[in-house]
Amino acid sequence: MIRSRTSLRPVAVLLLPLLVLQVALLDTGSLTATVALAATAAAGSALAACALLTARCAPAVPPTRVRTAIRDRARRTAFLPQRDPDAKGRTRPRAPGSALPATAA
Repeated sequence: MIRSRTSLRPVAVLLLPLLVLQVALLDTGSLTATVALAATAAAGSALAACALLTARCAPAVPPTRVRTAIRDRARRTAFLPQRDPDAKGRTRPRAPGSALPATAA
């Protein structure tokens, strides 16, 4: 049975850091630091493996469904029309520093 190269790639990605980690652990002086580093590496590899398996098990979404979802979201989004401050009949906004006569008294 011959395996393709693509099926071996995730295994190599997971095993290479573990081999490098083993060499790094041999040079560490403290047992506590070694155990902490090994536990962190094991948790990280388990997380990476779970993420990889989950990503491969997720079904592919067809592009037509993506386009439909984007179109539906655009239709649901409220559009606030931009107003022209210089339109006929519209007063110009006051400067922020001027006080109103009712509040000045």
